[in-house]
Amino acid sequence: MIGNMTLGQSFSGCIGYCLEDKINLSEEQKMELSINENLQHKDRAEVIHYNNCFGTVSELASQFNEVRKLSSRVEKPVMHISLRFAPGESLSKDQLVEIAQACAAEFKFDQNQYVCALHKDTREQHIHIVANRVGYDGKAVNLTNNYRRMANFCRQMEKKYNLKEVLSPRKFLSKEQRLIPRHDSRKERLKKDVRETLLQVTTYQAFEQKMKALGYKVLKGRGISFIDDKKVKIKGSEVGFSLSKIERILELRQKVEMVPKEEKMRAKMIQEYQPRPGLTAYQKLIEQTYMSAQFEQLQQSAFFKLQDELFKILFEPQQGEQQSQSLDPHWLMELKRKKKKQQRHRL
Repeated sequence: MIGNMTLGQSFSGCIGYCLEDKINLSEEQKMELSINENLQHKDRAEVIHYNNCFGTVSELASQFNEVRKLSSRVEKPVMHISLRFAPGESLSKDQLVEIAQACAAEFKFDQNQYVCALHKDTREQHIHIVANRVGYDGKAVNLTNNYRRMANFCRQMEKKYNLKEVLSPRKFLSKEQRLIPRHDSRKERLKKDVRETLLQVTTYQAFEQKMKALGYKVLKGRGISFIDDKKVKIKGSEVGFSLSKIERILELRQKVEMVPKEEKMRAKMIQEYQPRPGLTAYQKLIEQTYMSAQFEQLQQSAFFKLQDELFKILFEPQQGEQQSQSLDPHWLMELKRKKKKQQRHRL
């Protein structure tokens, strides 16, 4: 579960975003996206809870603005909270309301005006809460340490509702927790897509077209980066596929394709050899001895060496990649800062 909080000045704009459809989509586009993605883009928002307020977008904005006048010192009275759940997790509306109410209690705006809406236009279930920081007593909600409090709140809800547990932002973790390797599903998915695509193509142009068909935007310069459907940019080197590595794999794939079909079939037969049924023990021994000699010859062939190198590059992490996965860069930065402080004290 991931929580995000932002502050603003316009109630009408924030409430409109949370309770209405996306303004940049026409009715035809909403219908087309709903069919293609099997999601609900038309009437995407469903209000599941009102607190000390009620009505349409304009009516809610008017009610919120009347209360904000009770405190002229608050420059940003709009509090917008989004709570997103992991892929595959689905909570009932009653549970979502309970989480929204728990969030309001945690941040002390449970007596203020707020509205909660469920969005249905994404695969991950998520809710939006728009709250008035100004209460009926004219006092504003205190948001000191709100990022840390939001992280702690999400961890509590994960345990209470048996949700997938997520590590909090690194700066809120202990030194021991910072050493725990993080599983990044987005990077894992990109790594899998790049590898499977490279097994299907022999040219960079075909590789880029396949990646675009999977929903990625490919940026090629001195290196290579990929932007997914959530507009998240990831360098190829971050998932073990730098531009030079991709080019080397494509070069090997081209050489493999140039090997005569008869040689490939012979290599496949040797590699997949199984003793024939019905043979005597002596016949099996003779056949296995012959096939062992054939396999030794195959290992010395250019085709086998190409396949072996290709397999190692595709599936075996390089030494640098193994180290980058086991060491926490943030922890290393802290270690360097401590060393610098020690050096200054010595001087």
